[in-house]
Amino acid sequence: MLQVEIIVGSVLGATEYVADAIAAVCPEIGLIANVHFSPNLADINLDAPWIVCSSTHGAGDLPDNIHAFHKQLQDSTLANPFLVVGLGDSSYDTYCQGAQTLYDTLLRTGANALQVPYLVDVLHHPIPEDVVVAWITPYLTALAANEA
Repeated sequence: MLQVEIIVGSVLGATEYVADAIAAVCPEIGLIANVHFSPNLADINLDAPWIVCSSTHGAGDLPDNIHAFHKQLQDSTLANPFLVVGLGDSSYDTYCQGAQTLYDTLLRTGANALQVPYLVDVLHHPIPEDVVVAWITPYLTALAANEA
């Protein structure tokens, strides 16, 4: 079975729920999910598809738990496929900036974006994991099918 790496940047925990919900559907599709709540590049399969889930903190900043990982990425060369999911509040002018920062950094590493970031406005989706799972399931299914 194909392994996917789920990398989480979270402040208040909603992004962790999203990551857990994605991980829960992976076995049903034929994927193995490794979730990283304190991501370190040395612990992540560089060849596997990545799903990066992040909220935004403060004035468009990355959550504290993903700062070191982001710094590691800046000096890396990657070629793996990835998706980015961002959670945010659209009443802020830095809506989902953390996810966009991670997306831009991954593109600079050479990683292959399967899609532009999926941004979830928590004002309109108070249970973001529901809409994220609905959005991401076709991508996960395609990844599993390509591995078969």
